Amino acid sequence: MKVKRVQRTWWNRLYFPSILSGMALTWRHMFRKKDTIQYPEEEHELGDRYRGVPALVKDQDGRAKCVACYMCQWVCPPLAINITAGQYPKDHELSQIEKFPEQFEINMLRCIYCGLCEEVCPEEAIFMSKTYVVTGHSRELMIFDKQKLYEIGGTRQDDIQKWSEAHKGPKNRSHIQGDEIAPATAAGH
Repeated sequence: MKVKRVQRTWWNRLYFPSILSGMALTWRHMFRKKDTIQYPEEEHELGDRYRGVPALVKDQDGRAKCVACYMCQWVCPPLAINITAGQYPKDHELSQIEKFPEQFEINMLRCIYCGLCEEVCPEEAIFMSKTYVVTGHSRELMIFDKQKLYEIGGTRQDDIQKWSEAHKGPKNRSHIQGDEIAPATAAGH
């Protein structure tokens, strides 16, 4: 099978049609509305499903929702989350909770913004915020501590309100050692 080549005319050999069509395209775009935003004066509008910096949140009464269950630390693929748990004293108003995070750090240099920490959190204490500006002059500044994470997250309405009197349960039920949680069975367990 033979393929016949198109014979070029002297006009096509000068490449003027290509140059003129390129110039026409450039002129059309020069007078259109620009998509450029003047950052940082203008910020980009993000969609509802955007996942930015992970952040800790407090409930509407200002209480920390995190109970240091370590679920987010265990599920984090790049091992960016580090939690150290502490216990409330027995006379504290929140002593019915076993733990709270004494230290909660997220290494933002390791974080891949996957959102698994948000998905696995049973207390809805960590959320992916809309913050996308993450800068630091050193590696130490890129490790966000608990205070920084609360500043980013702020407060969220807690519809469950687990701290309310209605959700505390019976008074004879406690996690404190020595308190009776349930009556002993016949087998003594």
